[in-house]
Amino acid sequence: MDLGAQRRHMLTGAMYNDLTDELVQARQRTVLLTDEYNASFGRAQEDRETILRRLLRSVGEGCHFEPVFRCEFGFNISVGDHFYANFDCVMLDGGGITIGDHVLFGPRVGIYTSNHAIDAAERVAGGCYARPVTIGDRVWIGGGVTINQGVTIGDDAIVGSGSVVTRPVPAGMIAAGVPARVIREITEADRTGFTP
Repeated sequence: MDLGAQRRHMLTGAMYNDLTDELVQARQRTVLLTDEYNASFGRAQEDRETILRRLLRSVGEGCHFEPVFRCEFGFNISVGDHFYANFDCVMLDGGGITIGDHVLFGPRVGIYTSNHAIDAAERVAGGCYARPVTIGDRVWIGGGVTINQGVTIGDDAIVGSGSVVTRPVPAGMIAAGVPARVIREITEADRTGFTP
């Protein structure tokens, strides 16, 4: 199976062999591109976005990752306009990651769409499966948050620092904890009157 066929197969959610030559080489390419992107810190935004467009499936305007950004493949990541990720962001994108517009990540946010086989023999043989992660518009993910496979986070939601997200977070809600649970709705009472 060539890389294109393997990419399509991973996105089905079926078990796949994580140790094929094609996937190993794809990860090596990604390390080199993320190294190039991280080394471009301080250069013009247009230059940095050009590198991201070689790395990711799609990149909106004003996309910025602080150093150090790492991803597994890159080709399964779509990022909307005005995305900002603080330091040490990690995205394992075998299952696909879609991020909306005006999304903020705190430092050390990790998104993990892939998982290894539970059976030890299958795991040693490279057995993995992946599920997509989708993050809506205007979402804020606090520092040190882990987002596991198959999770959807709705528009305008907030995930508190240090949380482990294992199930969906509805739009307009604040979730936190290990595992994360919905704490409350964001309401008009949360407005401070701030205007730039």
